[in-house]
Amino acid sequence: MNTLPGRRTRVLAAITATAGLMLVAACTSKDGGGSGSKTAAGGVELVKAGQLTTCTHLPYPPFQSQIDGKVQGFDVSLIDLVAKDLGVQQKILDTPFENFKTGAFLNSGECDLAAAGMTITAERKKNVDFSDPYFEATQAVLADKDAGVTSLADVKSKGLKIGTQAQTTGEDYVKKQGFDPVSFDSSDAVLNGLRTGQVKAVVIDYPVVQGWLKDKANADAFKVADNINTGEQYGFTVKKGNTELLAAIDKALADAKADGTYKTLYEKWIGPYEESAASPSASAS
Repeated sequence: MNTLPGRRTRVLAAITATAGLMLVAACTSKDGGGSGSKTAAGGVELVKAGQLTTCTHLPYPPFQSQIDGKVQGFDVSLIDLVAKDLGVQQKILDTPFENFKTGAFLNSGECDLAAAGMTITAERKKNVDFSDPYFEATQAVLADKDAGVTSLADVKSKGLKIGTQAQTTGEDYVKKQGFDPVSFDSSDAVLNGLRTGQVKAVVIDYPVVQGWLKDKANADAFKVADNINTGEQYGFTVKKGNTELLAAIDKALADAKADGTYKTLYEKWIGPYEESAASPSASAS
């Protein structure tokens, strides 16, 4: 195809100018090509413009689970308060729980924070930064009523099979007590294992058990045989060094406790308000 010299020059000039504008845009855009800025209120940098991206692991009621087609729960409601302060909306991603130990999705830039009913531990602190504690948690032993179990020691002495959720502190605890638990991928799978007789007892966070026992069929079949105070506290996590977002989370939690919002959400999702659970010491882990 032939092109007149003058026209060819004009076309090349136009292409060069367009390429230059595209390069400038690529260098100056703050949101990787999307609309809006990745910088939220308070100078908090977000992985995606206009949203606070939260990694979680579903289901884990009453902290996060699908209800009427929407992810809801205690953790979700608390992080909604953070998002509101930042002037954005919360967006939730369902991810494998083991990633919360390593901070993989935070480090890869897929999520701003993780909220998954997660216990603060020294091991996890090596990989992520935790917010102030927002919940005091205990482990419950839930057993089949026909098993004749009144404690975790009974489970062992009777040689009964026990179930736990994989990669959790509950699983770590029972292993330290000499058990070889059946490890399930999710809390729903733990409950199903109990229902189907794969195990005769399970160890999992007490608030989860409280939620299960609201269902009459579960309450008729199972009972809390033991409640173990392991000194656990929940925290939200951010990528190491993300001090601005961490400060925003801690401020939202403090404000919610001060103005009564925390109490309202606690009673909605957990049950009767307990001051000790709501105000754990920030120095403990």
